Amino acid sequence: MFDQERFREWVRGTGLYAVVLAKWIFLSVVVGSLCGVVGAVFHLSVHYAAETRGTYPWLLWCLPLVGLAIVGFYKLMGTEGMGTNDIIDAVHKDKRLPIRLVPSIFLGTMLTHLCGGSAGREGAALQIGGTIGQRVGRLLRLDDQDLRVATLSGMAACFSALFGTPLTAVIFAVMGISIGTMYHTALLPCLMSALAAFGVSLALGVEPTRFTVTSPEIVVGTFLRVLLLSVLFALVSILFCKFIHGTERWMQRWIPNPWVRVVAGGLAIVALTYLVGTRDYNGAGMEIITAAVERGTAHPAAFLLKLLFTAVTLAAGFKGGEVVPSFFVGATLGCVAAPLLGLPAGFGAALGLVSVFCGVTNSPVASVFLSVELFGSEGIWYFALACGISYMLSGYSGLYSSQTILYSKLKARYINVHANSHPVSPEGEGETADRT
Repeated sequence: MFDQERFREWVRGTGLYAVVLAKWIFLSVVVGSLCGVVGAVFHLSVHYAAETRGTYPWLLWCLPLVGLAIVGFYKLMGTEGMGTNDIIDAVHKDKRLPIRLVPSIFLGTMLTHLCGGSAGREGAALQIGGTIGQRVGRLLRLDDQDLRVATLSGMAACFSALFGTPLTAVIFAVMGISIGTMYHTALLPCLMSALAAFGVSLALGVEPTRFTVTSPEIVVGTFLRVLLLSVLFALVSILFCKFIHGTERWMQRWIPNPWVRVVAGGLAIVALTYLVGTRDYNGAGMEIITAAVERGTAHPAAFLLKLLFTAVTLAAGFKGGEVVPSFFVGATLGCVAAPLLGLPAGFGAALGLVSVFCGVTNSPVASVFLSVELFGSEGIWYFALACGISYMLSGYSGLYSSQTILYSKLKARYINVHANSHPVSPEGEGETADRT
């Protein structure tokens, strides 16, 4: 017999799913398109700034003055002290993001690259995308839970637009905020917004980041060599995070005035550039990464010098991100270290790029996707092993202190700590979780 009440419940349930799907399709397309346009303009602006710096080397001497302009602009816009950690807090705590952060990080990053500061682009991408996503959500009067999803979709969209890696962007957004869990509700919105942004950026002339690398044949000996190399990458990822954060704390302690600090940091970058005798460590350094991966060439000390340049640049108050510098550090280190273990230099550079990214962001699954999108699926087993080793051995360090690590890397135990909060030992993890 026909059950009218059950039929009405089925209709109501189906209608609810249809409404939610329509809502996220609309928001994702809007957020993805906006982030695609802004991300493409940002990418082209940074690229033009780098080319201009190459044409006019004297612009390096303007770095201290540009630093003053960045500090002043952030104060004028009321965004002083804001960064990627605030975007993560917007997901964790529903923190409100001012739309003024978009022009602040856009201009600050472009000026940093124009005059030779060592920084990446992904910090700006996450901040721009997260702010746009949240603002669109507020305009649509979404509730607290949906605003967090809108923020994540914006982060994924702008990351995808800049790097041309939509799947990595999605997994990083839904799994990289709280390590040990996944925002399943955000998966479809993030995917749709990332694909929309990727399509828009392609249409506007942004070339996706891709490398050509040949992986060795699958043999046991190569796995053992990759394992040993991955241990080194994990240690370097710890060094990367500790040095970046330590330099920032040191400069803020000894030079508390932001105006003086940014000038001192700018002069230090100028001095370091002339001291090492090359400008390879100014800007993002994508050409050095390409040389390491595709041609197997890198200076033995390049990874340490890039780390030094980046730490000083960001600690002084210049703007950008740490992910592309982590690519640089991993690629150049892998290029030099791999031949010592009998592995091809280019393959080692690719492993290093992905592994150090994994260690500093605590994102093993996103890192495996990154290896596929950057280098192809050949050798995915090696990259997966390297990411697993780097994730476990890198401990609880991380680029983003607002990132939460919900489960221990050593035991199947809930700990719920923030990255960089304090060391966690197997014996004290239970107590740490109770205190958090």
